[in-house]
Amino acid sequence: MSTTERFTALDPLLPPPPSEAGGERITAVTANGERVSGVLQRYRHGPADVALLWSAEQVWQLFPDPGISGTAGFDALLGALRSRMDNEQAEPDSACVVNWPSRDAEAIRAFLDHGMVPMSALAVRTGQEPPAPEPDVPAIRSAGPEDLDAVLALCTATFDYTGLVAHRRRAQTAELLRPALRHALGEPATWLAEEHGEAVGLAQCAWVESEPGNAAAELLPTGRWGYVNNVITATGHRSRGIGRALMARAHRELNGRGTAGTYLYYNPLNPLSSVFWHRQGYRPLWTSWEAHPASALR
Repeated sequence: MSTTERFTALDPLLPPPPSEAGGERITAVTANGERVSGVLQRYRHGPADVALLWSAEQVWQLFPDPGISGTAGFDALLGALRSRMDNEQAEPDSACVVNWPSRDAEAIRAFLDHGMVPMSALAVRTGQEPPAPEPDVPAIRSAGPEDLDAVLALCTATFDYTGLVAHRRRAQTAELLRPALRHALGEPATWLAEEHGEAVGLAQCAWVESEPGNAAAELLPTGRWGYVNNVITATGHRSRGIGRALMARAHRELNGRGTAGTYLYYNPLNPLSSVFWHRQGYRPLWTSWEAHPASALR
């Protein structure tokens, strides 16, 4: 079976495996003599890098060869990575990361055995009508540049919460968010829910083209996709249907431009978002497995 056929067997929505990543080659041999390998990349985020909102500062990322199959192969490769990490000085704000198709249950067994947890998932939604919004919810309108302060406050509060259940909270969250939010509010893809003049919910979205050779094509089938970036309901206003109403509006807008579907990233360990997104018709396509700090890899 070719690597492309293997990925298709795992999940028909997976794109063909990308070309080999550049970096340090890691190899291992299983107990029955099968040779497995992957590429290791190491990088560090600076204090002004927006990626700090969803990543450790110091990262070792492993890219397993797409042809690896079975728990034994991943177990051997992760064991080799663990031995390789003995030569590194891992700081407290560090991680070992593997991004892999979510439906590969045999690989999941190895990730768990080596002390890794599912920190984020790329989830997709295709060909489904949005759930009907609740009848009694605040008014929803398009957001613009004049709403930056309200949008920033909602997003900052959300990242403060995810700092409890996913990546650690950053003291500079607002500063990291502001430039991207200012840019996003210049595009017609952000919606606010308002009540008595107060912003109580937000859906910030975009459109992404998955084309051969670009980064999106490594994760998504070719085509135009709606991207759901931040969806927020303010504390004290949850369980009223505001999030569902925002997403009904967002799905109508995003799916009305010839999109193949919509996608987003969520934290599987987040007790709010994991339930919400599954009910919205999303299901995981890729999962990022991580050990924090990097030295915690077993």
